Amino acid sequence: MSDIVGRLGQDDRPSRDLELPEGALGAVPPIRLRIAMLGRLDVRSFAGDPLLPRSRKTRGVLAVLAFESPEPVSRQRLADLLWSRRGEEQARGSLRQALHELQDVLGDWGKGLIVATRETVALNTTGVWIDARELPRMARDRPEALNLLQAELLSDLDSLDAAFDAWLIEQRRRLREIALDAATARLAAAAGAEARAQEARRVLAIDAAQEPVWRTLIRAEAERGDRGAAFAAWEECRRVFAERFRGAPSPETAALAESLRGEAAPPPRPPKRSAARGARLGVMPFQVLGSGSDAEVSLGLAGEITAALARFRWLVLVDSSSIAAVDRQEGLSEELGLDFSLSGTVQRAGDRVRVTLRLTDHRPPDAVVWAERFDRDAGDILTLQDEIAAEVVARVDPEILLIEANRAATRPQVHANAYDLLLRAIPAIYRLDRQSYELAGTLLTEATRLEPDYAPAFAWHAYWHLFLVGQGWAPAGTEVLAKSEELASRAVALDPSDAQALAILGHVRAFLHHRVAEAVTLYERALALNPNLPMAWVFSALTLSYRGEHAEALRRWEKYKKLAPLHPHAFFFDAARLVPLLLLRRFEDVDADARQVTALHAGFTFPYKLWLSALGHLGRREQAGEVLAKLIALEPDFDLQKARLRSPLQLPADLDFYLAGLRGAGLS
Repeated sequence: MSDIVGRLGQDDRPSRDLELPEGALGAVPPIRLRIAMLGRLDVRSFAGDPLLPRSRKTRGVLAVLAFESPEPVSRQRLADLLWSRRGEEQARGSLRQALHELQDVLGDWGKGLIVATRETVALNTTGVWIDARELPRMARDRPEALNLLQAELLSDLDSLDAAFDAWLIEQRRRLREIALDAATARLAAAAGAEARAQEARRVLAIDAAQEPVWRTLIRAEAERGDRGAAFAAWEECRRVFAERFRGAPSPETAALAESLRGEAAPPPRPPKRSAARGARLGVMPFQVLGSGSDAEVSLGLAGEITAALARFRWLVLVDSSSIAAVDRQEGLSEELGLDFSLSGTVQRAGDRVRVTLRLTDHRPPDAVVWAERFDRDAGDILTLQDEIAAEVVARVDPEILLIEANRAATRPQVHANAYDLLLRAIPAIYRLDRQSYELAGTLLTEATRLEPDYAPAFAWHAYWHLFLVGQGWAPAGTEVLAKSEELASRAVALDPSDAQALAILGHVRAFLHHRVAEAVTLYERALALNPNLPMAWVFSALTLSYRGEHAEALRRWEKYKKLAPLHPHAFFFDAARLVPLLLLRRFEDVDADARQVTALHAGFTFPYKLWLSALGHLGRREQAGEVLAKLIALEPDFDLQKARLRSPLQLPADLDFYLAGLRGAGLS
C-alpha cells in the first residue's frame, strides 16, 4: 500500500487523507483503478486488490505511462528510458515482455487500459485515478492535496536506469515547482496572522531557502502575540541556513528578529494536548446484518479486538461503556475526544461468517482510512474471534502510526512534544536516506531529553542505532553498540510491559551484541505480552535462525506474514526470511525473495548480503557481480572480515557457510 494515499473508499473516491470535491463524481466514470505515485508506487483495484507488477522495470513502464497519460509514449522512448544500455532490438523485446507482464498482473481490472500500437503505447485513463496527475490540479484549493503533493515521486524506483533516473529527477522537479507555486499562492491569499503563519510553513516545507517567507512567518507569529514562537522561527531559520546552506540569514531578517526584543519574550504557549502520547481509539459495537442471531459474535469480537489493541502501548483505548453511552457516531470525536474509531458489521451466510471492518479518522474531514473484509468458518466462534482480532490489530496499528506520522510532519515544530518528535522520526528511519536518517536521530535525542520518562522514545532511539550499524553508517568502535544497549534497557526499565521495547532490546542484544540466548528470553516475554506484534515475531524468527533453528524461524516468520501481509515496513520484515532460507540451502528461494525485498527498498543493505551468499553457492558469478556492485555502492567498506565480525550466527558451520557463499560471489 502506498505510504501516502490510502485505499479507495466505498464511494469510488480516494479516501485516506483526501476526497474529491462533492459533486465531482457525476462528471467522471466510476473509478476502477487507483495508481499512487507519490511515495512508493502502488496500484490497486476499486476492490482493494494489489495489482503492482513484480518487476521494477515493468513498474517503471507503468509509471511513465501513468505520468504522461493520456498522451501516447513512443515505444522507442520507453525502451530508451528503461533499457538504455541494451541494443535496440533487445530493449524493444524487454519492453514487449514488460507490457505482457503488465497486462497479466492487471487482469480483468486492466481491460482496455493499455492501448498499444506498433509505434506507441498509451494509458487509457477512463476510470483511473492517478494521484500525481490529480493532486496538482487541487493543490491551491485543498491543503490536503498540497501536503500529499510534497511526498517524493516514485521513491522506490530510483536506480532503474540512468535515463529513467534523469526523467524521474525532472518530474520530481516539476511537481516541486507546482507545489511551491500552489503554496505561495495560498500564502498570498491568506488573511490573518494565524493563516499566514500556517501557509508560510507550507512554503518553507517545500523550499526552506525562501528567506522572505521566513520573515513573513516571524512577523505573523509576532502579530499573533506569540513572541516565543516568533523567536523560535528565527532560530529555526538560522539553523536551516547554517546546516543546509552553509550561510546565515540576511541582515534584514536578523534586524527583524532583533526588533522583537523590545520586551522580554513570554513563555511559549503549550499545545492543546501537551500530555498526548498516543492516538485515542474506540472500538464501536459491531452491527449485526441479516436475520441470524449473531449478537454474541459481534460483542465477543469487539471485546477481543479492544483487548488486543490495548496491548499496543502507544494507543489510548477509550472504555467501551463510554462509547456505548454516545448515541450517535458523529458525537464520538467531540464528546470522547476520539482520534479514530473502529466499526463494522457481522453477517452469517450458512456455515460462513463475514466480518467487515472500517477505521475512521475523526479529525476533520472525517474519512474512512482503512477497511477490510474477513470471511471465516462459523463452526468455531471462539477461534473465529481470536483469528480475526489478531489480524485486525496487527494491521490497524501500523496503519494508525503511519497516519499519525504524516499528520505530525505537517504540524509546526515550535511546541512539539516527545510524541510529536517520535512520530516525525519514524518515517525517516524507514526511508534510510542518510540525510533524513541523521535528522531522525536528532529528533529522537531531543524527544528523550524533553521527556526522560517516555519509554517509546528510548526504544525507537535504540532501533535507530540498529540501522545505523546495519547500514554501515556507524563509526568504528563500541560506542554505538553501548549506546543502543543503554537506550533499549532504559526503555524496558521505564515500561517493563511494553512488548515493542522488549522486542527492540532483544534485537539489540542478538544482532549487535550476539547475546542470542538473552534475546530469546526477551522475545518470549514480548510475545506473551502482545502475541499480535509483527516486529516481535520477525525478530524472534531471526534470532532462532542465528542459533540454528531454521525451520522454527520460518514458522515464526509465517506467523508475522499471516498477521500483517501488507505491513508498511515489509521491506525489512520480509528480508528476515532470507536468513533461514540461505542456511537451509534454498538458494532459488533466496534469489526470488531477495529480488522482491530489494524492489521494495533498494537502499536497504541487509538483503543484498544474503542474496550475494546464495548466488555464490549457485555459482552465478555474473549476477553476483551486479548484486555486489549495488551492495558496495551502499556500504563501501563491506568485506569478508566485516561480514565475519558483524554476523550474529552462532553455529560455526552456519557462519562458514555464509562466508563461503560471499567468497564464491567475489567478495574479498
